[in-house]
Amino acid sequence: MFKSLTKLDYLLKETFLGLLRGGWMNWAAVSTVTVLLFLFGLSLQTSWQVEKLLYQFGSQLEVSVYLQPDTRIESIQPLIAKMPDVAAIETITKEEAWTKLVKEMRISDIESATQELGENPLVDEMKVKARNSQVVPNLATQLAKLPGVETVQYVDEVVKRIAQLHQGLNWITLIITTILTLSAIAVTTTTIRLIVMARRQEIEIMQLVGATSVWIYLPFILQGISFGLVGSAIAWSFISVIQQFLGKLLVNQPEFIQVITNRVQLTPAEILLLPLILLSFGAAVGLMGSLFAVRRFAKG
Repeated sequence: MFKSLTKLDYLLKETFLGLLRGGWMNWAAVSTVTVLLFLFGLSLQTSWQVEKLLYQFGSQLEVSVYLQPDTRIESIQPLIAKMPDVAAIETITKEEAWTKLVKEMRISDIESATQELGENPLVDEMKVKARNSQVVPNLATQLAKLPGVETVQYVDEVVKRIAQLHQGLNWITLIITTILTLSAIAVTTTTIRLIVMARRQEIEIMQLVGATSVWIYLPFILQGISFGLVGSAIAWSFISVIQQFLGKLLVNQPEFIQVITNRVQLTPAEILLLPLILLSFGAAVGLMGSLFAVRRFAKG
């Protein structure tokens, strides 16, 4: 137990001394990782929020089904309810629709208005909610094929635009993240390599006394991981500040903007998951950079 604690103490001291000796090069590595994880974190958070917005539109998007004049709701509602893509059904009889229309036109005498037209000109309507946005076009096609259905209407342009935005955002995030990840690994590799070269004499002495390559170069690997962890912590703090700033800014915005904003808020699980992802990603980048740096020296 004491021996293990002594080894751990040695590794931590060597790692800390290496960070102190790195100087401004340490900050070059940390700042590169910070920029990478800051942009990645913002993109990931935005992607989650766009997915929520897409789901909100998809789950609330209603397919309006207008029945033929001689078809009643009772005869077709059971058929629609059995469809697997249907989440909910709202029925509006032609009498209810006519009463609402007359009130909106501010006509006080409903019966006289009906008599003037001869009969109620409207038809029974059913508002069918889909389970998600992807099934809406297929659901509309199925509804249009039902007997007694005259017209099916739905507005999917908004959903398509948001889906395209989400897909484009994912591609842009992938490209930028890949480029910045390679840059962060390269800077970390260069930084660790310079630190190793600066301590070359100490390493040779350790090799002469029989120290293994793992024992010699493990502190340098821990330094690389430290770069990633520090960079991820800074990136998360910046993201948190931006979230708080936007939250205060949206307080004075119109109500409909606040409603949309509330619907795309991250869940507690996502709020906890985001920093964990950043820490893991940062540690992985630092680990890869340090491994590339010490591999050549360890072989030599």
